[in-house]
Amino acid sequence: YRAALGIFIGDTLLMVLSTLGVASLLRTEPMLFMAIKYAGGAYLCWLGLSMLLGAWRRMRHPEPADAPQRQHKLSSRPTRKALLLSLSNPKAILFFVSFFIQFVDPAYAHPGLSFLVLGVIVQIISGIYLSILIFTGARLAHWFRQRQRLATGALTGVGALFVSFGVKLATATLT
Repeated sequence: YRAALGIFIGDTLLMVLSTLGVASLLRTEPMLFMAIKYAGGAYLCWLGLSMLLGAWRRMRHPEPADAPQRQHKLSSRPTRKALLLSLSNPKAILFFVSFFIQFVDPAYAHPGLSFLVLGVIVQIISGIYLSILIFTGARLAHWFRQRQRLATGALTGVGALFVSFGVKLATATLT
Protein backbone atom coordinates (compact mmCIF):
# COMPACT_ATOMS: atom_id res chain seq x y z
CA TYR A 1 0.00 0.00 0.00
CA ARG A 2 2.99 2.32 0.29
CA ALA A 3 3.46 2.05 -3.48
CA ALA A 4 -0.28 2.58 -3.97
CA LEU A 5 0.07 5.81 -1.97
CA GLY A 6 2.64 7.00 -4.50
CA ILE A 7 0.20 6.29 -7.33
CA PHE A 8 -2.62 8.10 -5.49
CA ILE A 9 -0.39 11.15 -4.94
CA GLY A 10 0.82 11.10 -8.56
CA ASP A 11 -2.69 10.78 -9.97
CA THR A 12 -3.93 13.54 -7.67
CA LEU A 13 -1.14 15.84 -8.86
CA LEU A 14 -1.98 15.03 -12.48
CA MET A 15 -5.66 15.78 -11.81
CA VAL A 16 -4.80 19.11 -10.17
CA LEU A 17 -2.51 20.01 -13.05
CA SER A 18 -5.25 19.17 -15.53
CA THR A 19 -7.66 21.49 -13.71
CA LEU A 20 -5.03 24.23 -13.88
CA GLY A 21 -4.75 23.83 -17.65
CA VAL A 22 -1.47 21.98 -18.13
CA ALA A 23 -2.95 20.54 -21.33
CA SER A 24 -2.50 23.93 -22.95
CA LEU A 25 1.13 23.99 -21.82
CA LEU A 26 1.81 20.54 -23.26
CA ARG A 27 0.19 21.52 -26.57
CA THR A 28 2.18 24.74 -26.87
CA GLU A 29 5.45 23.16 -25.65
CA PRO A 30 5.75 19.73 -27.30
CA MET A 31 9.37 19.51 -26.12
CA LEU A 32 8.09 19.34 -22.54
CA PHE A 33 5.90 16.37 -23.43
CA MET A 34 8.83 14.76 -25.26
CA ALA A 35 11.04 15.22 -22.18
CA ILE A 36 8.39 13.59 -19.98
CA LYS A 37 8.01 10.77 -22.51
CA TYR A 38 11.75 10.09 -22.64
CA ALA A 39 12.08 10.31 -18.85
CA GLY A 40 9.24 7.79 -18.47
CA GLY A 41 10.82 5.46 -21.02
CA ALA A 42 14.23 5.73 -19.34
CA TYR A 43 12.71 5.04 -15.92
CA LEU A 44 10.91 1.93 -17.22
CA CYS A 45 14.16 0.72 -18.80
CA TRP A 46 16.03 1.32 -15.53
CA LEU A 47 13.40 -0.65 -13.58
CA GLY A 48 13.54 -3.47 -16.15
CA LEU A 49 17.33 -3.62 -16.10
CA SER A 50 17.27 -3.70 -12.29
CA MET A 51 14.92 -6.70 -12.47
CA LEU A 52 17.12 -8.43 -15.03
CA LEU A 53 20.18 -7.92 -12.82
CA GLY A 54 18.26 -9.27 -9.81
CA ALA A 55 17.26 -12.35 -11.79
CA TRP A 56 20.85 -12.84 -12.94
CA ARG A 57 22.04 -12.68 -9.31
CA ARG A 58 19.41 -15.24 -8.34
CA MET A 59 20.55 -17.61 -11.07
CA ARG A 60 24.18 -17.32 -9.96
CA HIS A 61 23.43 -17.63 -6.23
CA PRO A 62 20.14 -19.54 -5.73
CA GLU A 63 18.83 -20.10 -2.23
CA PRO A 64 18.87 -23.75 -1.16
CA ALA A 65 15.44 -25.36 -1.03
CA ASP A 66 15.95 -26.36 2.62
CA ALA A 67 17.14 -22.88 3.71
CA PRO A 68 15.05 -21.34 6.48
CA GLN A 69 12.47 -18.88 5.22
CA ARG A 70 14.13 -15.49 5.46
CA GLN A 71 12.33 -12.22 5.84
CA HIS A 72 12.09 -10.67 2.38
CA LYS A 73 13.27 -7.09 2.31
CA LEU A 74 10.65 -4.68 1.08
CA SER A 75 11.56 -2.50 -1.87
CA SER A 76 13.33 0.63 -0.76
CA ARG A 77 11.20 3.74 -1.10
CA PRO A 78 8.16 2.18 -2.80
CA THR A 79 6.10 5.37 -2.44
CA ARG A 80 8.73 7.45 -4.20
CA LYS A 81 9.24 4.89 -6.96
CA ALA A 82 5.49 4.64 -7.63
CA LEU A 83 5.13 8.43 -7.54
CA LEU A 84 7.92 8.87 -10.10
CA LEU A 85 6.42 6.16 -12.27
CA SER A 86 2.97 7.77 -12.07
CA LEU A 87 4.24 11.29 -12.81
CA SER A 88 6.43 10.16 -15.72
CA ASN A 89 3.75 8.01 -17.35
CA PRO A 90 2.77 9.83 -20.56
CA LYS A 91 -0.40 7.74 -20.92
CA ALA A 92 -1.61 8.85 -17.48
CA ILE A 93 -0.68 12.42 -18.29
CA LEU A 94 -2.62 12.28 -21.56
CA PHE A 95 -5.58 10.65 -19.81
CA PHE A 96 -5.84 13.36 -17.19
CA VAL A 97 -5.11 16.38 -19.38
CA SER A 98 -7.13 15.25 -22.42
CA PHE A 99 -9.79 12.71 -21.51
CA PHE A 100 -10.46 13.53 -17.85
CA ILE A 101 -11.26 17.22 -18.44
CA GLN A 102 -13.85 16.42 -21.12
CA PHE A 103 -16.27 15.28 -18.42
CA VAL A 104 -16.38 18.65 -16.69
CA ASP A 105 -18.60 21.41 -18.06
CA PRO A 106 -16.82 24.78 -17.64
CA ALA A 107 -20.21 26.51 -17.95
CA TYR A 108 -21.38 24.77 -14.76
CA ALA A 109 -21.61 27.15 -11.81
CA HIS A 110 -19.02 25.16 -9.82
CA PRO A 111 -16.61 23.38 -12.22
CA GLY A 112 -14.16 22.78 -9.35
CA LEU A 113 -16.81 20.66 -7.64
CA SER A 114 -17.18 18.58 -10.82
CA PHE A 115 -13.43 18.00 -10.91
CA LEU A 116 -13.45 17.04 -7.23
CA VAL A 117 -16.30 14.53 -7.63
CA LEU A 118 -14.74 13.04 -10.75
CA GLY A 119 -11.34 12.88 -9.04
CA VAL A 120 -12.81 11.07 -6.02
CA ILE A 121 -14.53 8.56 -8.32
CA VAL A 122 -11.26 7.93 -10.19
CA GLN A 123 -9.36 7.45 -6.90
CA ILE A 124 -11.99 5.04 -5.53
CA ILE A 125 -11.80 2.93 -8.69
CA SER A 126 -8.01 3.12 -8.55
CA GLY A 127 -8.06 2.05 -4.88
CA ILE A 128 -10.18 -0.99 -5.68
CA TYR A 129 -8.00 -1.91 -8.64
CA LEU A 130 -4.76 -1.48 -6.69
CA SER A 131 -6.12 -3.48 -3.75
CA ILE A 132 -6.90 -6.37 -6.09
CA LEU A 133 -3.35 -6.12 -7.48
CA ILE A 134 -1.84 -5.98 -3.98
CA PHE A 135 -3.70 -9.02 -2.63
CA THR A 136 -3.14 -11.02 -5.82
CA GLY A 137 0.51 -10.00 -5.80
CA ALA A 138 0.94 -11.11 -2.19
CA ARG A 139 -0.45 -14.55 -3.01
CA LEU A 140 1.70 -14.82 -6.11
CA ALA A 141 4.79 -13.74 -4.14
CA HIS A 142 4.17 -16.52 -1.61
CA TRP A 143 3.65 -19.03 -4.43
CA PHE A 144 6.82 -17.89 -6.27
CA ARG A 145 8.94 -18.03 -3.08
CA GLN A 146 8.31 -21.77 -3.10
CA ARG A 147 9.35 -22.04 -6.77
CA GLN A 148 12.71 -20.28 -7.10
CA ARG A 149 13.47 -21.25 -10.70
CA LEU A 150 10.06 -20.19 -11.92
CA ALA A 151 10.36 -16.94 -9.95
CA THR A 152 13.72 -16.19 -11.56
CA GLY A 153 12.29 -16.89 -15.02
CA ALA A 154 9.26 -14.69 -14.33
CA LEU A 155 11.48 -11.88 -13.02
CA THR A 156 13.57 -12.11 -16.17
CA GLY A 157 10.45 -11.96 -18.34
CA VAL A 158 8.97 -8.99 -16.48
CA GLY A 159 12.30 -7.16 -16.57
CA ALA A 160 12.53 -7.71 -20.33
CA LEU A 161 8.95 -6.47 -20.73
CA PHE A 162 9.73 -3.31 -18.75
CA VAL A 163 12.76 -2.62 -20.93
CA SER A 164 10.72 -3.20 -24.10
CA PHE A 165 7.88 -0.98 -22.81
CA GLY A 166 10.42 1.72 -22.01
CA VAL A 167 11.84 1.55 -25.53
CA LYS A 168 8.33 1.52 -27.04
CA LEU A 169 7.31 4.49 -24.92
CA ALA A 170 10.38 6.49 -25.89
CA THR A 171 9.79 5.82 -29.59
CA ALA A 172 6.00 6.27 -29.59
CA THR A 173 4.35 9.21 -31.32
CA LEU A 174 1.21 11.10 -30.38
CA THR A 175 -0.63 10.14 -33.57
